[in-house]
Amino acid sequence: MTTPHNWKKYELLDSGDGMKLERWSDVVLARPDPQALWQKELPTEKWDAADATYTRSKTGGGKWQYKKELPERWQVSYGDLRFWVRPTGFKHTGLFPEQAANWDWMMETITHADWPISVLNLFAYTGGATVACASAGASVTHVDAAKGMCEWAGENLELSGLRDKSVRFIVDDVVKFVEREIRRGTKYDAIIMDPPSYGRGSDSEMWKIEKMLVPLVENCSKLLSSQPLFFMINSYTTGMSPTVLENILRSQLKNGTVSSGEIGLTQTSNRFVLPAGIFGKWVA
Repeated sequence: MTTPHNWKKYELLDSGDGMKLERWSDVVLARPDPQALWQKELPTEKWDAADATYTRSKTGGGKWQYKKELPERWQVSYGDLRFWVRPTGFKHTGLFPEQAANWDWMMETITHADWPISVLNLFAYTGGATVACASAGASVTHVDAAKGMCEWAGENLELSGLRDKSVRFIVDDVVKFVEREIRRGTKYDAIIMDPPSYGRGSDSEMWKIEKMLVPLVENCSKLLSSQPLFFMINSYTTGMSPTVLENILRSQLKNGTVSSGEIGLTQTSNRFVLPAGIFGKWVA
């Protein structure tokens, strides 16, 4: 299990009974987490004091219940990286803090390369990996089907003082964009992707990870430069093993080292680690 260690403005306070209690800067949020099957450690009054709690509806979905008025958005930082966060409609905040473990690895790998690195970030969301790679000196192409996510990522880049870095934001269906990049002959030294389990593209294109991940990885392998650095896949798909990602990368990419694992967050109440996702990575 890989966990981040440099959070100053984020803290997993406790988890259990299907929930997690988090501090985002000065704001405490309680929200569901299907992995937290054990009992809570902190007393009920600590949980009840959360500034906002996300509760699921019996008919599907859910909503935030607020104890006090919160700002529309606020900042959190990880090292020198800065991000905007806010409670969104589907329990999320616009940032997955466990991904900082992957950011650390990406930044170190890019920094130690002795040539200019170009990165392709697919399903790039609000740009955590984009900001991290840009801060390490890479040029980044950030692709997401949601215009709002690309705009949010641009604001995170600016907040981190990296607006002058070479980053281009593309609002597009990932599969179609990759196919066009192959025809254009574009090459990248590193590729990152965080594919959803299920979704739709900018023109309502259907995405199902079980059927479409392997062909996408195969196509992305054609975009790697003659001197590639790495290829990383993140996933939050329920029931998917890290070994699945490792095997997919191993089947599509040669002459490199392949590994996989879990990422998680260590909570401060009892040092339990909350599993939060999986990754597979190929290093040339």
